[in-house]
Amino acid sequence: MKNFFKMVIRGIVKGAMYIYCKVVYRMKVVGKENIPKKGPIIICGNHKSFLDPPLIEVTCGRYTRFLAKEELTKSKFLAFLGKVFDAILVKKDSKEVKALKESLQTLKNGDCLALFPEGTRNGLEKGEKVKDGAAFFAVRSGVKVIPCGIKGGKKGDWKVTITYGKPLDFSQYKGTKDKEVLDKITDEIMENILQLAK
Repeated sequence: MKNFFKMVIRGIVKGAMYIYCKVVYRMKVVGKENIPKKGPIIICGNHKSFLDPPLIEVTCGRYTRFLAKEELTKSKFLAFLGKVFDAILVKKDSKEVKALKESLQTLKNGDCLALFPEGTRNGLEKGEKVKDGAAFFAVRSGVKVIPCGIKGGKKGDWKVTITYGKPLDFSQYKGTKDKEVLDKITDEIMENILQLAK
């Protein structure tokens, strides 16, 4: 029964977010056909604002679990959203085993895992190194990565366009722990994201 109520609340919140994004930001979705309707996938996007997770949530058409920083739960509203949407909480700068296991289990269950390789909002602009979490999950699970570019949504350019690219397949590297390979995959994912965000 608890899960039923969570599903109802999730549907209501998702509907409200969709209307908000559509009315306020005139949201446009491109490339949704690149997202498989079934089976595990990893969605990776650029991270410019708090709007990015809701944008992916309301446009990808899948049950999606986001990797989110634990400190976001300090806000009651964000903590509520995290609970409703089954966010996987990660401690900052930590490769927490619980979060890793939960993420891999999400993919094993055939669901969608979403994360932002920049690790924080405008990470690239701040000069931060892109995180290799997406590459790690891709090679550990053999699951394809869907790059996602978000543009607009700021003063002078309120209209938001979210573009999903073609799936990236890194299954030939499945099981590798080679740091150079992970860095190479991370660079390829980020290049695709930035291209889509132009």
